[in-house]
Amino acid sequence: MAKKVVIIGPAWPLRGGLASFDERLAKQFAAEGYETVIYTFSLQYPGFLFPGTTQYSTEPAPAGIHIKVCINSINPFNWFKTGNELRELRPDLVVIRYWLPLMGPCLGTILRRIRKNRFSRLICIADNVIPHEKRPGDTVFTRYFVQPVHAFVTMSEKVRKDLALFTDKPVKQVVHPLYDNFGEAVDKQVARQQLGLPAEERIVLFFGFIRKYKGLDLLLTAMQDPAIRQAGIKLLVAGEFYEDRKEYDELISRLGIAPQLILRTDFIADSEVRYYLSAADFVIQPYRNATQSGVTPLAYHFEKPMLVTNVGGLPDLVPDKKVGIVTEPEPAAIADGILRLYELGEQRFLPHLREEKKKYSWSVLSDTIRELAGEPNRQ
Repeated sequence: MAKKVVIIGPAWPLRGGLASFDERLAKQFAAEGYETVIYTFSLQYPGFLFPGTTQYSTEPAPAGIHIKVCINSINPFNWFKTGNELRELRPDLVVIRYWLPLMGPCLGTILRRIRKNRFSRLICIADNVIPHEKRPGDTVFTRYFVQPVHAFVTMSEKVRKDLALFTDKPVKQVVHPLYDNFGEAVDKQVARQQLGLPAEERIVLFFGFIRKYKGLDLLLTAMQDPAIRQAGIKLLVAGEFYEDRKEYDELISRLGIAPQLILRTDFIADSEVRYYLSAADFVIQPYRNATQSGVTPLAYHFEKPMLVTNVGGLPDLVPDKKVGIVTEPEPAAIADGILRLYELGEQRFLPHLREEKKKYSWSVLSDTIRELAGEPNRQ
């Protein structure tokens, strides 16, 4: 009889990087012979707490994945019901995503119910333990969540260190696997034509949700650098605002850089992701602070050299002058880094990108989860 894996976390019909990750991980376990199901949220955030336009995908459900939409993050009766259901299901492995302390009461209660079966092993993939934007209750909620978990996986050293403030349970660190579920790269000119972008311009890409810690304002300020202007470099911003865009609009106006920008600030559907990555010359991650970034493995998959700032785990993932450039999180340094990317050229980075991306296998993650659960890895 096949062993059972339950993944608890965002998945379709929710959208975003966490959902894409959970769906891809489910496919990995299914390919390894596990009976796999994702338990996702019928209500993830109350509407007034969600910073974007909608939490829900407009894409069709992913093929070949069993997804049960049932968790209500703010209804304690639902937590007990879901936990009791999973306790009776007796999965061999329960893999839980933890990215926000707000989810601590819900997920912690579900896990306590599951543990009563004295059988299932509960392994958490911790994306963030101390959140980027702090709120009252963060510490209490996280302490409540970690107590029933058997072991943890992190994808950055920072999260590993943060986790040590809450628990001494087993922890293993892996690199964030490649986002290889968005299709293959397409020719740059084909991608630009698909997106209605100029064919011959120099274009760098900022990709993903726009939040303060991601440093888009630093990048916008870098775009006013005279050498950047003279080089004719344009910035493509592809991602939805998760905060008030007014300050960004005011900054763009004040800097006089509107002609250098291509703003696509609606949510980018999964089916369009490959065109944005393929259309760019380089991917820029000007973060103020970071744990890890889902944009990095995305850039690896599409073999795009990167600029990252020297914060959190980003420099560990992007060896300087091999797969990209590492700079300080300051506009002048970011501008210099972008110019350096063009000076070196895309082709200079490709051999290193192709070698480095071999580390980003989904089987490394699934093997690590199994090891923490006390199961033998595949031979």
